Amino acid sequence: MRNRPPLVRGTMMLVVPALVLPSLLVGQIARRDLASAAWTEPGPGSAAPTARTIPAGPESPTPPQSAIRWYHGLVFLGAVVALSPLDEPVRDEVQRHRSSGSNDFAAAIRHLGQPEVYATVALGTLATGLVTGNSRITRAGGRITAGLVLGGAIASGLKLAVGRQRPLGAQEQYVFHPFTKADAAWPSGHTMTAFALATSISDEVHSTPVTIGMYTLATAVGWSRMNDNKHWLTDVVSGAAIGITSAKLMNGHWRVFGLSAPHFLLEPSGGAGVAWRVEF
Repeated sequence: MRNRPPLVRGTMMLVVPALVLPSLLVGQIARRDLASAAWTEPGPGSAAPTARTIPAGPESPTPPQSAIRWYHGLVFLGAVVALSPLDEPVRDEVQRHRSSGSNDFAAAIRHLGQPEVYATVALGTLATGLVTGNSRITRAGGRITAGLVLGGAIASGLKLAVGRQRPLGAQEQYVFHPFTKADAAWPSGHTMTAFALATSISDEVHSTPVTIGMYTLATAVGWSRMNDNKHWLTDVVSGAAIGITSAKLMNGHWRVFGLSAPHFLLEPSGGAGVAWRVEF
């Protein structure tokens, strides 16, 4: 590995851990299965064992939900608009400090927002659950995959509808060409994917070091898109928000505008129903 270019070494440092992450998720879920399984203990003066059950803990099929209402969306859009005057100064500052080292790091870290990493983690976990017949692992893989798919659909639709010019070809940040091309700037798809993956893994593993590490990597992906002059600051912030929200909705932690995750992703015997309602 010593003679390989820095970009190749950096890429391998990200892709190889991506192959390990499904095993980490599977191991964590398997440990929860053992913790929640019934175990027996002889009762006093009785030959027959007394069954006892340890609660499942964080892997509860119905996690506590936070309700995201319509006005939260308006507040977020207002925050993006208020942040937008910083787009050009941040772009200029990042480009002033751009170097061959930052380019190599950006080229490696952005793989976290690309299929070779997120598809490996999501589909690898899902496939492991299906092959082993473990419904908990299958649902975990389904939740990760669903969060990524939902976030991707939202980001792609917004890119096409808004048509914001990327900073590489724009002199200022307020240049829009709606419904002209899907490869627009707002929001950042790489950042959305990275944060959706980070949120999904963190919520499945329930480990503080993993959570810190995943969100740090996701933040680095957002930075890489600005280093490459592909996105404005508000593109990155918006992508992060969409990724987190999509993952939280699909893993059952958030209810967004009255919409809940499909039951089959959360409960072993649940149907495919979705609660469609708007709360004011």
